[in-house]
Amino acid sequence: MNPQTFAPEHFLWRFAGGVATVTLDRPERKNPLTFESYAELRDAFRALADTPAVKAVVIAGAGGNFSSGGDVHEIIGPLTERDMPGLLRFTRMTGDLVKAMRACPQPIVAAVDGICAGAGAILAMASDLRLATPRARTAFLFARVGLAGCDMGACAILPRVLGQGRAAELLFTGRFMSAEEGERWGFFSRLVEPDRLGDEAQAVAAEIAAGPGFAHAMTKMQLNQEWNVSLETAIEMEAQAQAICMATNDFRRAFEAFAAKRRPEFEGD
Repeated sequence: MNPQTFAPEHFLWRFAGGVATVTLDRPERKNPLTFESYAELRDAFRALADTPAVKAVVIAGAGGNFSSGGDVHEIIGPLTERDMPGLLRFTRMTGDLVKAMRACPQPIVAAVDGICAGAGAILAMASDLRLATPRARTAFLFARVGLAGCDMGACAILPRVLGQGRAAELLFTGRFMSAEEGERWGFFSRLVEPDRLGDEAQAVAAEIAAGPGFAHAMTKMQLNQEWNVSLETAIEMEAQAQAICMATNDFRRAFEAFAAKRRPEFEGD
């Protein structure tokens, strides 16, 4: 992917200063997802693994909402007419989007305003950091449409973000979590006013982008891989990962900058 020329059909893309911004752009419908936008988002996040110019990603929604989830008429209606193999192709495809977001080496910052529901809540959950406005309302509302809460990795990821009990409550009831609850429970890193959300998300992403890119990718990988290992294994994995980072030029640059009493300029190698 060339981040300067990439021109997706189903969402907006902007790239500047090492930060790629993905904006879901169907504001008249609160930015729902379609079969096509799921697939294009999946492919874009997969391509980021081979796009070192992108150091961090912001994902947001247009028009005062993040995303209302899967489009009722363009996804949910057609799914009621699919056979089981067709349904499984769809659920695997949506799960592949989360896999792509977790596997891409760049940290992802979600900027959440307004409605963040269903698959939209999953996109926020699958991000590495989440900022929100006080009017953000987040719901994993699958139970409300007759589905299980185990969608796109929710039963694996959400308990690790919120804790088992709080995740279970949201997945069983499908209720909306207020922005204040989300911040208190650790889903959101901070709450900011709507007119500052974009700038705050860009500032967080820019700070990440200015850091040691290789080391950040290693941190994200270890956060993913250490979920299902013993403490002893995790400590050994981190010993090996940190030794690799100590062999990078960025580590040497940081030492030289510290010795010279100046701010290091990382290049990701």
